[in-house]
Amino acid sequence: MKAVFKTTGGGKDPTRDVSVNYAEGDTIFREGELGTEMFIIHDGEVNIVKRFGSETIVLSRLSKGDFFGEMSVIDNAPRSADAVAASNVTLLAINGARFDEMIRKTPEIAVRIIRKYSKRLREANAMLERAVGEETNARRSPHATEAQIDPAHRMRLVDMATGIAFFFSRADETTIGRADPVTGILPDIDLTAVDTNRSVSRRHAKIIRREGELFALEEVGTVNGTFVNDQRIATGQPFPVHNGDRLKIGLIQMKVVLD
Repeated sequence: MKAVFKTTGGGKDPTRDVSVNYAEGDTIFREGELGTEMFIIHDGEVNIVKRFGSETIVLSRLSKGDFFGEMSVIDNAPRSADAVAASNVTLLAINGARFDEMIRKTPEIAVRIIRKYSKRLREANAMLERAVGEETNARRSPHATEAQIDPAHRMRLVDMATGIAFFFSRADETTIGRADPVTGILPDIDLTAVDTNRSVSRRHAKIIRREGELFALEEVGTVNGTFVNDQRIATGQPFPVHNGDRLKIGLIQMKVVLD
């Protein structure tokens, strides 16, 4: 289905936003295309999709208020993934001129984008470090399983409503929240799939590993609270957690499993 365009400000002013409508299943742009616009979701949902040979992976599912496609506007490089309408969707298309105006008038937008790419760089470095470490361990003990190399990765939170397991990071801190492509927040445990009421904050809490002990820590700005065995924990204060404890994140009831 061809998109329907409407200028929200009238006339042909290049700094005006343009409303774009796509039907469910429509491709908004494809990997490799040159991009001159970024998009903000006004209504509906969009999947960012990456193709690896015959396999297709949904990298993220975006909803109202999220933005995407900004990389091509910033560096004039081809699109790095496909964007597909996951439902009937209305977008605001923002071209380079409008984007420059937004950056000048609202510096916070630039800060959010910088944070997003800083997070991506840190994650890429962490992936590289893990890959190097796993290769080294494999050479030392070629017959060891992954669980034997790093037992900590078996530690997890289990959603008590669905049984879905969310595994801890191999690092000393495991972040918990909801992914936010706008700010680049990508928690280690992303509860978006089970948080139908959006009760979990983007940066909600952490599980911290210290000298073999585990602690839950609620982040500053969390809205709906964090509870261990029905006890509300104080923001910014580590609270010990143990195997079998119930951890409530917003409205999501989780069980701590450490074996």
